[in-house]
Amino acid sequence: MPKKIGVVLSGCGVYDGAEIHEAVITLLTLDRLEAEAVVCAPDVPQLHVVDHLTGEVVEGETRNVLVESARIARGKIRDVREVPADELDGLILPGGFGAAKNLCDFAVRGPDCSVQEDVARLVREVHRQGKPIAAVCIAPALIARILGDETPELTIGTDAETAAGLEKMGARHVDCPVREFVVDRERKLISTPAYMLAERIGEAADGIEKTVRTLLEMA
Repeated sequence: MPKKIGVVLSGCGVYDGAEIHEAVITLLTLDRLEAEAVVCAPDVPQLHVVDHLTGEVVEGETRNVLVESARIARGKIRDVREVPADELDGLILPGGFGAAKNLCDFAVRGPDCSVQEDVARLVREVHRQGKPIAAVCIAPALIARILGDETPELTIGTDAETAAGLEKMGARHVDCPVREFVVDRERKLISTPAYMLAERIGEAADGIEKTVRTLLEMA
């Protein structure tokens, strides 16, 4: 039986949702390694909508995180609240600003952030069952918020200010180059910088592919 890995998306588009390259590389790598992706997202409004051509917030426009994430999943997606940890062998969260705006509010509140309740529930349950969790790009921020009392080892790359935010939530930040990843084997957590550092898609892909491979090895 193929391993089933939950993939939590946060919308569609780097500035207000899931980083599309990171999400697609994650899904492609899982497929190539013969794992089954269980794609899910919370059924909640986005924080805001950003015009990806101008980078400006579009006033008065609203979008739904689950509906937008369905674009990446080609419609094969579930509400995260309906996904039980028992169904999964592991979990991965691609990055993009949506991870810090829609899955949690780290982009707005920094280390005082909170995590969307359905996402937090799934992360806690998967972790409680001793299954591995991977976080890409800025997504380690929400892992730090949820599991900070365990002092998890995580990386967002080398940005000192963001790393300090994770450490204020209890994490131990480990600097990491773009093509590599950090593993907290005791807590079964894997993280990689991706577009926190990447200047090319190939750089992000190297770290994500290694992360997914390690996730499956630990699952």
